[in-house]
Amino acid sequence: MRNIFKYLKKLWQLIIKYIYMNRLFISYVLLALLGSIFLRELTIVNTYHFKPLITDLGIILAFGSIGYLFKPKNQYKYFFTVLIVFTVVEVINSIYYTFFEGFVTVSLISTLKQTETVADSIFDRLRLIDFIYVLQPIIFYFIHKSINKTAYYNYIGKVERKKTMTILTAGVSLLCILFTFATAEGSDYSRLVKQWNRAYLVDRFGILLYQSNDVVQSIIPKINSLFGYDDAVELFNTYFMDEERNTYKKDNKYTGILDGYNIVYVHMESMQTFLMDLEFNGETVTPNLNKLASEGMFFSNFYPQVSTGTSSDAEYIMLTGLMPASTGTVFVNYSNNTFRTIAQELKERNYYTFSMHGNLSDMWNRKNVHPKLGYMDMFFKESFTFNDDLDYNTNPDVVGLGISDKLFFQQAIPKLEEMEATYDNYFGTIITLSNHSPFPHNNAFTLDLSDYYTDPKTLEETSSCYLCERNVGKYIASSHYADEALGEFISYIKNSDYFNNTIFVFYGDHDAKISYKDMNYLYNYDYTTGELKDESDPTYIEYDSYDHNLNKKTPLIMWTKNKELSKKLTGEVDYMMGMYDVIPTLYNMLDIDYNYVLGHDIFNIKDDNIIIFPNGNFLTEKVYYNNSTGEHKTLNGGVDEEYLNKYIDYTEKTIDVGNAIITYDLFNQNKRNDKKE
Repeated sequence: MRNIFKYLKKLWQLIIKYIYMNRLFISYVLLALLGSIFLRELTIVNTYHFKPLITDLGIILAFGSIGYLFKPKNQYKYFFTVLIVFTVVEVINSIYYTFFEGFVTVSLISTLKQTETVADSIFDRLRLIDFIYVLQPIIFYFIHKSINKTAYYNYIGKVERKKTMTILTAGVSLLCILFTFATAEGSDYSRLVKQWNRAYLVDRFGILLYQSNDVVQSIIPKINSLFGYDDAVELFNTYFMDEERNTYKKDNKYTGILDGYNIVYVHMESMQTFLMDLEFNGETVTPNLNKLASEGMFFSNFYPQVSTGTSSDAEYIMLTGLMPASTGTVFVNYSNNTFRTIAQELKERNYYTFSMHGNLSDMWNRKNVHPKLGYMDMFFKESFTFNDDLDYNTNPDVVGLGISDKLFFQQAIPKLEEMEATYDNYFGTIITLSNHSPFPHNNAFTLDLSDYYTDPKTLEETSSCYLCERNVGKYIASSHYADEALGEFISYIKNSDYFNNTIFVFYGDHDAKISYKDMNYLYNYDYTTGELKDESDPTYIEYDSYDHNLNKKTPLIMWTKNKELSKKLTGEVDYMMGMYDVIPTLYNMLDIDYNYVLGHDIFNIKDDNIIIFPNGNFLTEKVYYNNSTGEHKTLNGGVDEEYLNKYIDYTEKTIDVGNAIITYDLFNQNKRNDKKE
């Protein structure tokens, strides 16, 4: 027993000596580790998980081991620089997660220019706590100043064994990283390579390994694109020759019904389906959208499949029937690709094609990409006349990021009527703008979100507007305005002498990025107490993370004022439907043969459909599967492991094929011919 105590005493003395001799290094390690812990807490709320903590520690030690190669007085400069790098990584990811509920990738650097016109949206969501990481280098500086007043640096310079400390620290770092990979499952390695689910990677491996891995994965496609073309082609051919896929390619009662008709996409910014069920003080939030749904064919379970490209991803999917890029964005990072789109198909059938948007043509690189997508003419901000003074309360011409939807539609109508008079057929996309975050208050917003009730203390009639200052309330008010503008547009169309041969396809491009917390305030806020309702409250509405994801569906409506055709394009279609299913459905309606799309004609696949999201999650009529956790929520009946594994495998293959098409530019016939030679 005496020997044990003697050993423990000696061990304790060694620990004290190590701490004393390595005060600067230990300060660096603890501050860096705290930064990564704070990031997980402020994003995925994963503070105390052991595995990402060990991984982050391993990487922090790896960088730290290099510091021992410097003289003690220069170690401070090195550690301070490393902390600055970690701080920048954490601040950027914290802000990015607040806005996009995801983590930054290296490829997104090329899209930074896209923030110009949405800067207000980003700044609106900034939180002071997103900059807590800045305390790391600040605290470290003061620790250095305190140490510098002592003889620490001179003493350490004489006794420190640089090579020994470097090797020992690097050894501990290696053990931490080996532990990380030894305890990882096969699916974890797959996720690291594919980078689908960034939240999972940070949750499992920590922010530092995630970001380091992202740098590697951003380089690999550039290398693979030079050497992996043949494998990509084989994957492509195998996928599209699959017999089961082709069983869903057949005629149905809608085959050819749109042959010869004009088609206009109306791309509705951030419009979600849940809005259609909301009322405030007897006023419906989206009365015009609801009316459209009742007059046309309404796809009530339609889900966007966008990634970091948001609106541009929606355009890409709605034109191609493919998946967006897992890394970067198609419009920015792969703008030189060759595309196969509905605009090109119809242009070959002598359709005039166009795009129309009240924003800058530089946004999402549209001025360069739209011609390659098959648009013959483009009408951007410079094509519209309006006062662009951004004083929302005095200038009716501007709502949100630019020209108001009402004024935009007013000026779009004459352009559309001129097309009707000039061309036998046309296809185009009209992209709205007003309902873009951050949904700033505007005098044009007329919806009253107040709650009117009797105060239990004074018994007087009173009101409160708990939603007015929350993002979800601002979004609802903004959407009501966008719906009013949509109603005026439909009224113009109905009263025009034109458009009797035109089909309008209205679709919400993506969800509004409203947080789970804010949405819970919509459903469970008690205005009499000023707090969220408890689960024991009989009026409490259960709203979990699965409900939040399922709530991200957007409207899809096919509508025409042609009386004969409107009899066929009518009713609710409640099959689970992804954005990539629109093109094969429309192609069949247009009697256009299609092969290389990832979706299906919804009227052929029906309840057998699967919606695949870029992060590896998927949705069927039976289940919502979360790729991040490996867990699922049953929606209709039971599912077994065989069912899940079948669709997990199909999801991975589909995402791989979608990425191969983009990364290797597989529709480029010239590239194919060069490879043959």
